[in-house]
Amino acid sequence: MRIRVVSSRDEIFTLNPNERIVHLAFRPSNKDIFELVETCPKIEVIQLPKSYMATVSKSIEIFLEMQRIQLIEGDVWGHRKDINEYYTVPSSIIERIKEMRIEGKSNEDIEAKISRENRLNPKMIVYIMSKEAPA
Repeated sequence: MRIRVVSSRDEIFTLNPNERIVHLAFRPSNKDIFELVETCPKIEVIQLPKSYMATVSKSIEIFLEMQRIQLIEGDVWGHRKDINEYYTVPSSIIERIKEMRIEGKSNEDIEAKISRENRLNPKMIVYIMSKEAPA
């Protein structure tokens, strides 16, 4: 699973329209969010660092909810944009989720353990579980 990292508002218009997960590494305005959704009509998740989540307006949260787009808090730890514009969720995380499911662990247990071990937001783990490692 790949997360497209966008570090400036100028990059929004250069995105592939098929992007499904985007991490905004800048503080987006309402206009930036609208432009992102317009540029990437298939978007499912927008991830923002914790410090930027507090500045997202209620109207944008409602708009994203109406569009069925998840707004998730989180970071892409150790990612260097100058090397690759995508952060790839390690396949080991997906394999670990599958192993834990085979062991009979509950989704909540998997979410908590994977989140703690890999510094990923629990909501991102839920998304990964639904897309990459379905039950």
